[in-house]
Amino acid sequence: MNNLRSLHDGVLVGGVDEAGRGSIIGPLVVAGVSIKESKVALLTEMGVRDSKALTPRARARLFGQIMKIADSVCIRKVNPVEVDDSVSLRALNRLEARVMAAVINDIGADEVYVDCCDINPDRYKDYIGQHLKCSPKVHSIHHADVTNVVVSAASIIAKITRDEEIKRIRSKYRGIGSGYPSDDRTMRFIRRYVAKNGSAPEFARKSWKPLRLLLEQTAQCKLTT
Repeated sequence: MNNLRSLHDGVLVGGVDEAGRGSIIGPLVVAGVSIKESKVALLTEMGVRDSKALTPRARARLFGQIMKIADSVCIRKVNPVEVDDSVSLRALNRLEARVMAAVINDIGADEVYVDCCDINPDRYKDYIGQHLKCSPKVHSIHHADVTNVVVSAASIIAKITRDEEIKRIRSKYRGIGSGYPSDDRTMRFIRRYVAKNGSAPEFARKSWKPLRLLLEQTAQCKLTT
C-alpha cells in the first residue's frame, strides 16, 4: 500500500517533537506532522523553524498554515500523573518514546524524523520501535527541531497546543507564570498553593525536585506541630 501511495501521491515525510518536557505545570505535549515530500520546501518558504526561535504571533500564524498544508497532524497530551509515574520508574524517556510511537502510528509517514531526548539516539529509536504498528524509516536526531523543517513544524504544533493548555489553567489560577521551574512566578504560585492547601495542585508534577522537596518539608512540618 505504501508503494502505491508513493508512486501516485509522493512520499510522506513526518516530523515529531514535544513541548513541556521540563515544565512543572501542565501536560507534556507530543505532536507529529506528515507532509508530502514535494511540499516540504513550502514549510521553509513559510518561515517554519524551531518554535523557540519564533515570536508568539509568528507561531500562531504558522500553526494555521501548517494545519492547512499538512497531510496529517496528530497531537497527544500526557497528563502530570502519567509523567510522575514514569519519573518514579526512571522511565521518562521511555514514556516519551511510547507517545511518539503512537503519534507516528497515526500520521502515516513513510520516513519520520524525531527530536531525540535521550543521550543515545539509537537507543531512543529502539524505544520507539518497540511500540510501532507500522514500518516507516525512523531517524532519531538530537536538535532535530532546529535542523529539520518538518520537525520544526511539529514543534510549533506542540508548543501552541501546550500554550493553550496553560492558558486554560491560567483562566482558573492567576499568577502561574510559564509553568517552568526556572520561572519565579511559577514557583511562587506553587509555594503559596502548597502553603494554603497542604498539597500540590492537580496540574503540577509532584515528581519534579522543587515541588517534591516542598511537599516533603510540608509533611515534616505537620509531623512536628
